[in-house]
Amino acid sequence: MNWLSVSTLTRLRDQLRARGQRPSIVLGNPGAVTAEAAELVQCISDYGALCEAMYLMMSVDGQVANEEREVLKGALRNLSFDEIRGVHIEAMLDAASKRVAEQGRDKRLEAVMEELREDPTRAEVAFVLAAAIAFADNVIHDAENDLLNAMADGLEIDEQRANELLDQAESEMASDRASGA
Repeated sequence: MNWLSVSTLTRLRDQLRARGQRPSIVLGNPGAVTAEAAELVQCISDYGALCEAMYLMMSVDGQVANEEREVLKGALRNLSFDEIRGVHIEAMLDAASKRVAEQGRDKRLEAVMEELREDPTRAEVAFVLAAAIAFADNVIHDAENDLLNAMADGLEIDEQRANELLDQAESEMASDRASGA
């Protein structure tokens, strides 16, 4: 069961796309880079911070539930117009896991929040997606709630705006359920 409706994710995706021209990515010697590697670099550039924010929420309780993985994959596929492949999602999750193991959760959270703060729309998307992950199993546990609050603070989303974002997502989800979507 996805916590966010298709219309919510579509709007979030459109906001991300509307943020403008992506920065150029330099891959070095083009002949030495495979198409697969170039595609992964592009995925990381576009979705890496969002994926890592969701991973941080997924793993905050020491477990990664299947429901959480499904919500994360659904969010990334929706944001990418179904262009992101499962292998790229798994590579980003593996990289996020390794960074947390090597650098620690707090350091990674600060790094992700710093990157996302540069674009308020992406910051809000990350916050809502993290909330979707937290609610993937229909319960927001204390550790997830604490992390969600830390993300709101780190992303400079005030309490009123955070509540607006969550209320909007919940309202759209209820509307989608009522319409059978």
